[in-house]
Amino acid sequence: MSEQQELPGRVRRAFGDHGSFEHEGDRTFVSTTTHFDGRVTVTQRDDGKIEFEVSVRVPMLSAVTEDGVADIVEDGWFETFELRMDDAGGVTAGDHQLEPTVERQDDEALVETSFADINERRGVDDAGAVIDYVEGTFVQGIIPGYDYTEPVTSILSRAQENAGTGF
Repeated sequence: MSEQQELPGRVRRAFGDHGSFEHEGDRTFVSTTTHFDGRVTVTQRDDGKIEFEVSVRVPMLSAVTEDGVADIVEDGWFETFELRMDDAGGVTAGDHQLEPTVERQDDEALVETSFADINERRGVDDAGAVIDYVEGTFVQGIIPGYDYTEPVTSILSRAQENAGTGF
């Protein structure tokens, strides 16, 4: 699909009906359900499939703590986070062979992966599931004993509220 070609209406409707994304630009949709920067860029391929390029930026621990985090702790956290991303394909409904890359960029980790699907609704669901998986994996890696800042404090508060309501 060239840059000038309009995105098929079926794809825009699938994102709109999903309720977890806002349209931003020609082919990019931004997740509205995560505290992190989760984006999906879509392209129609010649074979009729839609290519979904998913990227999620999460902060490194030192970027969301009041006090410093030792380099060895942050390096270990990042290595564990990177290893856990290998399991991201387990959250998708489609038969996608995800090969996520995780790159450290200053005070963030950037997770990127892509897949194609003929079924745009399943693809949108799977893109959302990958973004949720990245957020959940980040939360699992929160190390007790630090004084955290936003967005971690909001995430932890929301989790505590949900735990109290039976969710």
